[in-house]
Amino acid sequence: MTLTDRYLKAVAAQLPRATRDDIIAELRDAIQTRMEDREESLGRPLTEAEKEAVLREVGHPLTVAARYGSGPQHVVGPELYPWWMFGVKVALVAMAAITVIGLVVRVFAGDMMAGQAIGHAFANVFNGAITIVGLATLAAFIIERQKEKPAFIRDWRVKDLGLFEIAAFDADSVSRALSENGPTQSGAADRARGRVRGVSGQMSPAARGVASAIAWAVFLLWWTGLLTTRDLRPIDLAVTIDGVSYSQLVIQTLGLIYWPVIAYAVARIVFGLARAAMPGSVRLTGLGDLALSVTRACFYGWLWMASPLSPLIRADSLQTLIERVATMVQTHDWALATIIMLVVAIGFVTSVFEASGALWRLVTGKPSPGADRLKPSLV
Repeated sequence: MTLTDRYLKAVAAQLPRATRDDIIAELRDAIQTRMEDREESLGRPLTEAEKEAVLREVGHPLTVAARYGSGPQHVVGPELYPWWMFGVKVALVAMAAITVIGLVVRVFAGDMMAGQAIGHAFANVFNGAITIVGLATLAAFIIERQKEKPAFIRDWRVKDLGLFEIAAFDADSVSRALSENGPTQSGAADRARGRVRGVSGQMSPAARGVASAIAWAVFLLWWTGLLTTRDLRPIDLAVTIDGVSYSQLVIQTLGLIYWPVIAYAVARIVFGLARAAMPGSVRLTGLGDLALSVTRACFYGWLWMASPLSPLIRADSLQTLIERVATMVQTHDWALATIIMLVVAIGFVTSVFEASGALWRLVTGKPSPGADRLKPSLV
């Protein structure tokens, strides 16, 4: 077997079977012509080393085969890369939020020291980032190989571009917002803070839908354990306060809500994508928000009335609730049960108000008054 035959065999192994023979025949002719020209210029036959030099000029078999390949020759192409980067940034922000909230709860509950929590935070964010980047790259790889790019890339609208202000939430923006407080730099600082603070109010329904879908996808990965974290899931909590084993109560509660939470997260992702695909449908978003708000209200009601936590947090009357809160404030005894009671009560009331706003949009087909100011951008 000659050097040329060996070279062409390596190229052929990388080519599609349907076009392999034609490409190899064309390439063989090109290599043969190049070698004949070199022999003519030298006035003698080529040595083995000179033949190999000619083949090296043609290129590595993998590179040459790629020139004849069909489809994209990259994992994430230049058109999709900005979207890939945007999605990764939003997902990392969601991952960081989950990490901070989880570790703050553990520190507050006395289950972990602050220094240990900081170390775990860095480890969790690093491990989570690897998973997020890998999944985002896999999604981009699949999208790149579709015959048509998704509509969100082809059919974008100027009024939806507020979504991309989330991408400005980076180290530089935060650093400028925190440090540029002098009289000559206040304008720049206000702009830096505004990019972070003003995203919720400026995002269109389509923008909010995409961001919500990404954030809930990260939550779903974390909830199911597919997003690797260390000592951060609720079942990792091991706390006994005032003789109450909260770890056991949490495990019992999670056992009851594990699958309903998965179903809710999937519904949020689907609703977010539907909202992005049909941003002008006020009644559709009103129907979805109504269903989700009612679901949240039912969940808070269940926590209050029938969950394993109910005996600790339930107050039979508004007066009892006020008395428990007043006692906690006056004695500075920040009882965990009372704090959970407040969170559940506020969550229920908020869900009812959101449901009323969603019902208004469903019935009238118009945005509810103050919706943009009151509704969180990602939830």
